[in-house]
Amino acid sequence: MEDRPTPVPPEVPLDLVDSHCHLDFPELAAELPAVIARATAAGVGRMVTICTRLRNEPQVRAIAEAHRAVFYAAGTHPISAAEEPLATVEGLVALAQHPRFVGIGETGLDYHYTAATKAVQQTSLRIHIEAAQETGLPLIIHARDADADMERILADAMAERPFPCVMHCFSSGPRLAEATVEMGFTLSISGIAAFPKSQALRDIFARTRLDRLILETDSPYLAPPPHRGRRNEPAYVAHTARALAPLFDLTPAAFASVTTANFDRLFPRAAQGAK
Repeated sequence: MEDRPTPVPPEVPLDLVDSHCHLDFPELAAELPAVIARATAAGVGRMVTICTRLRNEPQVRAIAEAHRAVFYAAGTHPISAAEEPLATVEGLVALAQHPRFVGIGETGLDYHYTAATKAVQQTSLRIHIEAAQETGLPLIIHARDADADMERILADAMAERPFPCVMHCFSSGPRLAEATVEMGFTLSISGIAAFPKSQALRDIFARTRLDRLILETDSPYLAPPPHRGRRNEPAYVAHTARALAPLFDLTPAAFASVTTANFDRLFPRAAQGAK
């Protein structure tokens, strides 16, 4: 029998945000109203859906326009950087004029599968950084197996002109965590942190200032237990909140509220647009 998503039990009301999901991906788009309804039932009041290829921006924008709880960001994913036309600063700044557009990216560096394209990835990243500097909107970073280059490029850019930034789905090492938090950036916690073998990652988050942490699903990927290995969706951010709250000696409700307040500071357009 096909595994069907079930709502997160509502016994403890949580004030949640899913700061990074992909509602346009087929796994979620096919039943989008139900996905959003389950998120709302789980306490997820807002979601940021991320466009990873700029040619898909109109479809992603349409989702944000159609659903009050949804905002969006757009950029070129580093894995796709060599396959897609380079973004331009002017183009990203133009997209940022939309009132439901809340962030630049996701962009970044991924050398795990695509190290051969690192030069174009770095070029693309710098373009997105400049757009974040121009707009003041937070940069949304994907980093995998590229910690040294990531730290260097971000630090150089911050020294020239500061900008807000979130290290999405953070799963890199402690040095990059410490360096980016020192720059004033935020680390985003995904369902990976709830996996039994992710103690080293949990240790990184436990050492991080609480005001520099937010939550995400990265759905349809990386579902936390008890849905690991199956399709993820925004409602499941509640499982991650419940799993990580004890790490900070907080109740799930308190941890959810803190991370949501952190989100509001980092994404002020999403905070204002929800009112």
